Amino acid sequence: MTESMEEGLLDRSSLRKESWQFHVTANVILSSSVAACGYFAYGFASGYPSPAQLGIMDELGLSIAEYSVFASIMTLGGMIGALISGKVADVFGRRVTMWLLDLFFILGWCSITFGKRAWWLDSGRLLIGVGAGIQLYVAPIYISEVTPKNIRGCFVAAAAFTLTLGFSLSYYIGNNMSWRTLALVGAIPCFIQVLGVFSIPESPRWLSKIGLEKEVEASLQRLRGENADISTEAAEIKDFTETVQQHSGSKFMELFSRKYARPLIVGTGLMALVQFGGSNAISSFASSIFRAAGYSAESASRVIAVLQIPFAAMSIILTEKAGRRLLMMLTSAGACLGCLLAALGFLFEDYHRSAELTSSMVFTGILLFSISSTMGMGGTPWIIMSEILPINIKGSAGSLTTLVNCFTSWIVGYTFNFLFQWNAAGIFFLFAFFCGSVVVFVAMLVPETKGRTLEEIQASMTVLQ
Repeated sequence: MTESMEEGLLDRSSLRKESWQFHVTANVILSSSVAACGYFAYGFASGYPSPAQLGIMDELGLSIAEYSVFASIMTLGGMIGALISGKVADVFGRRVTMWLLDLFFILGWCSITFGKRAWWLDSGRLLIGVGAGIQLYVAPIYISEVTPKNIRGCFVAAAAFTLTLGFSLSYYIGNNMSWRTLALVGAIPCFIQVLGVFSIPESPRWLSKIGLEKEVEASLQRLRGENADISTEAAEIKDFTETVQQHSGSKFMELFSRKYARPLIVGTGLMALVQFGGSNAISSFASSIFRAAGYSAESASRVIAVLQIPFAAMSIILTEKAGRRLLMMLTSAGACLGCLLAALGFLFEDYHRSAELTSSMVFTGILLFSISSTMGMGGTPWIIMSEILPINIKGSAGSLTTLVNCFTSWIVGYTFNFLFQWNAAGIFFLFAFFCGSVVVFVAMLVPETKGRTLEEIQASMTVLQ
């Protein structure tokens, strides 16, 4: 019987008693910040439909169904972006891929800004979606590959925090700005990232994958600092890459073999359950939800926009302190409770109870859901995805995982308005069920990854017979 990949890697790792840990360097901060610009752009795009809804519908005369197409078509574009993201990132590298996604974002925002017909806006939103689909894969992958293990979770969470900033900014300024001007604001972080890409190093793990050993060391040295000893980290990356490539082929169908079952189930399962929990629907149509509950959409949106920021900042610390599993379970439970409160609020409305009780319960529920999502439920799955996928299948598996996220997000986003008008309480009870399912799923299947190198995590989940 041949030695398993896990045994081989862990045996080699055991010879190195001192694990490498590094301090934060300027290049690590710069690299993560540039990647985070795409998160900010995606967050702004996700929040855009809520404050822009009335202006677009009034000016272009759109129906609820037509506006639902506009709001949800970004996730269709995300599916396209997801399909190509892994391959593009594997062939051309992480930096070129980031430059490409910015091109889609900028073209999309221009189409919305200058659009005179609904199909202009739909086309722009679709292009933004393609860029978002690529961003959702490449940003967490790149950040996890360039940061040391002791700060990796914090940096991926910090990047995801900028998504909340973008989302909150669109909510906060959107109600006092024309929808065309708001679209121009959305393009600004994309231009910043285009310039920043030229000043950051390529991922050392991608360089190792394509066999550029000298470039691996040069990239690591630049990231860890001129005086840092990178020999152990470089050797571990090279050992793991060589072992994986020796035991694995490159066919897409190999992705579905038994040895990759656990990382694939964990990655796709988390993405699907979180999206069926209502993330896209609540973020895109929060204003209409508040109006239906008799609450001021403008004031409620501003409160959520402000309160999300400190709780999102907390996730940066909790990701490493509490760990991915505990944070994911606690925030999913919080989101479940939030959906239950909103569901009960609309249920009381159906029975003609106090209007004030309905509006208060719905506002509290949506606020709790939003806080829970920003604290962990929304961003932690991307951290886990970036850590558990082995380098040889990272492109295809990452594309599949992102595709599942975008497809389920589109289903929820497109059907929400129809289901909400049919039974507002029922749809929130359904969201609560899926949020509760996340807690069970994480408790049963998701491993803790904090404090471990990518190579250790992937070796423990992917064992070759």
